[in-house]
Amino acid sequence: MVKKRRLSPKSVWDEAELTAAFRKEGVKEYHVQKIHRYLILHPEATWHTVPELSKAALTVLDRDFVRSTSKVEQKQVSSDGTTTKLLVQLQDGMQVEAVVMTYIKGGSGDEESEDGHAVLGQQRSTLCVSSQVGCQMGCTFCATGTMGLKGDLTAGEIVEQLVHACRVTTIKNVVYMGMGEPLNNYEQVRTATRTMINPALFGLKRSKVTISTVGIIPRILQLSEDLPGVSLALSLHAPNQELRQSIVPSARAYKLDKLMAAVDKYEHSSGQKIFVEYVMLHKINDSPETAHELGQLLKGRNMIVNLIPWNPVYSPGMQLEAPGSERVAEFQRIVREHYDIFCTVRQEMGQDISGACGQLVVEQSQGGCGGTLPQRTGDIEELGQNMRRLTTAVA
Repeated sequence: MVKKRRLSPKSVWDEAELTAAFRKEGVKEYHVQKIHRYLILHPEATWHTVPELSKAALTVLDRDFVRSTSKVEQKQVSSDGTTTKLLVQLQDGMQVEAVVMTYIKGGSGDEESEDGHAVLGQQRSTLCVSSQVGCQMGCTFCATGTMGLKGDLTAGEIVEQLVHACRVTTIKNVVYMGMGEPLNNYEQVRTATRTMINPALFGLKRSKVTISTVGIIPRILQLSEDLPGVSLALSLHAPNQELRQSIVPSARAYKLDKLMAAVDKYEHSSGQKIFVEYVMLHKINDSPETAHELGQLLKGRNMIVNLIPWNPVYSPGMQLEAPGSERVAEFQRIVREHYDIFCTVRQEMGQDISGACGQLVVEQSQGGCGGTLPQRTGDIEELGQNMRRLTTAVA
């Protein structure tokens, strides 16, 4: 079992820790949100300039907390300026990555429509955050799994990734698709997400925060109650139990029929479309027969499928092959045309800076993460909009 990480000093962005510390010293809890809001509005300020902050509050802050427990050790920007990778060093010397991806829809203007969705010409940036150092799920195609789990991030360390990214650009969307399995670090992810969606703080819309999971059933069910309206992405990768557990070893503990039932319940209770991530591996899960099986599994469900052609560049040394473009196109055609499921194929983004999350960690420590997030046709919001337009056109 991985030893629990304890930070000293702690992050001021860890709402639960700061609230508990204030409560212990008799400091009014409403000061927590006031401090966070002030630091968001004044990125270079310290808590000593927060108006009407009591001496007792300052004593607690100075003694036990710091503005940031982590720092950006390295920053890489793609040649086209659309992708920025941040190598973040934690207090204990371990490292994770955060990736900022920027999208511009054609046209002019930078406002949002009445329903809160982006209009043509708006620049939107999506931040991919890590929730753990390493991962214990052991997915066969992902180099992160070779690291094992080094430790869970605190809520403050997760929020700090957003704070660092806000120095790069304005963040509209956050996706938990970096290092780690978010639902295996549930309490910290829940706390961090509540800070992100708090209208008085970062103010992200619930639907614009997406939590990705390989399928931790009890936590999926709990998530629908704790964070209603937050988007869910399911790393599926196979349409049947036998194949799935050969690709995703953790699937042995969470059978596919029960997983799909949990996802159905989440979709019903949250009202959000479910995003399905499907990494395509040559001659393993990319055949036309498998496409039909996937279509049958997902038909009638309110889901968007992302096909992700596996890239050996992101997982060096693994005995796997990438599918050919024709094979990917045929798989997509079957899912779309035979089963009327909205299905996209991710394209490369940020290749010149090793776009996939974890590559800087690989370069620094030869550990790393083989995630494929930055291979994208658009962000989560755009995929949802495309699906709405497709549904309207068909109707």
